[in-house]
Amino acid sequence: MKHLSLASLSAICSIHRSNALHMNTFFSRRQEMRTSSTSISAIHHHGDDSVESTARRSSLALFPMLAAAASIGMTSLESATAAVGSLPELAETNAHLQGIQIRVADRSQLDAMIAFLVEGFDCKILRKRIVGTVEETWLGFGPEQLSVPDGWVPGVSSFAEYGGHASIALVYDTSSTSVLYRKGDSAPGDNIAYLQLAVPGYRISRMVAAGGNILDAYGHADVVSPSGLPVRGIVGIASDPIMLVAINCVDVSASRSFYETIGFIEREIPYARPSHGTTAFEPAPPAKSVYMSMTPESMGILLIPTERRKKNVKPNPVVDGLRIVYTPSADGDGALNTIVDPSGVGITFQGVEAFQDEEKRTR
Repeated sequence: MKHLSLASLSAICSIHRSNALHMNTFFSRRQEMRTSSTSISAIHHHGDDSVESTARRSSLALFPMLAAAASIGMTSLESATAAVGSLPELAETNAHLQGIQIRVADRSQLDAMIAFLVEGFDCKILRKRIVGTVEETWLGFGPEQLSVPDGWVPGVSSFAEYGGHASIALVYDTSSTSVLYRKGDSAPGDNIAYLQLAVPGYRISRMVAAGGNILDAYGHADVVSPSGLPVRGIVGIASDPIMLVAINCVDVSASRSFYETIGFIEREIPYARPSHGTTAFEPAPPAKSVYMSMTPESMGILLIPTERRKKNVKPNPVVDGLRIVYTPSADGDGALNTIVDPSGVGITFQGVEAFQDEEKRTR
C-alpha cells in the first residue's frame, strides 16, 4: 500500500454534466417519497426499545459528477466518461465514496459491533473474508456492487436491493494486542464526530445490550458504538442509510480545499426528514459546517468547525479511514493508495476492478 501526501496529487478537472433521464428519474422518485408516506409524521416511538417509521428508502439515484484526480503512481482520472462500474447512474462518474473502515480489538468486540449494527439499526452482513490473521466483515443496507443486481426489476424490486450502497467494514487482526477502546468509555479520539445512519427504525435497548454507550436519545440517538466509533441515529428517509461521516476540523476551509482536490464537491446539507434540521429528531449541524460528496445521492462527509478554535483534534485510532473506489487511467495499476486529511482521517483509494473482484468473491 502506498502512502501519498496531498502534494503528490495533481490538479483536478471537475466536470459537471447533466443527464435528463437521470434527473427525471431522481426527482420523480423523490416526489414519490415525499407524497406517498410523507411522512415522517407517521414516525412514532414504541417505548424505550424501538423507533418505527412507515417510510421506505429511495433508490441510490446517483448523478453524473466529475473527473477526479491524478496522482503519483495512483491514478489519473482523466475523463468523466471513465465510469465506475456499470450502474446507469454512475455512467459518467469515475470515483465513488464506498464506505468507512473500523478496527476492532478482539473477537468479543467484533461480535458486539455486529450485534450493535444488526440488532440496533437493522444492518445486514454483506460479506466476509479471512486473510492470514485478519478477519473482515462488511455491513450495510444494500448491495455494494457497482452494477444492477441480477433479477432486479425497475418498479417491482425494492430499491434497497439496488447496487451502489456504502458499507461499514470491520477489521479484526488476531495478531494485534492493542486495546483501542474499552466498553463504556468516551470515543478514544475526536476527529470523527459521528457516522450518521438514517433508518426507518432503531432500537436503543439493543444498542445498549450490545455495549453501546448512549450519550443522547432525545429525538435522535447519539451513541458510542462497542468499537469506539461515535454513531448518530436518525429516523428518516435517505437514498443510502449510511448518509455521512461528520469530521471535526480545526480549519474547515483547509479541509474543504483538501477534499476538493480529491474530487469532492460542496453541496447542500442533506436531511432525512421533512423538517430539514429544525427539530431535535434531526438537528442542523453547527454554523459554518460544510457538506461535501462525490455524487449528490451517495455517502458524503460533513466538515464541522471545532469549538473555540481548538488547535488540534485527536485521531480516533479505531477508524482506519474512508474508502474510495476509482477508475485508474490507462497506465494506472489500481493499487491501494492512502492519504491523510487535515484532521488525521485516512483515505484509501482502490481501483474499481480490484474492488469489484473483491466484492464478488467475498459475498
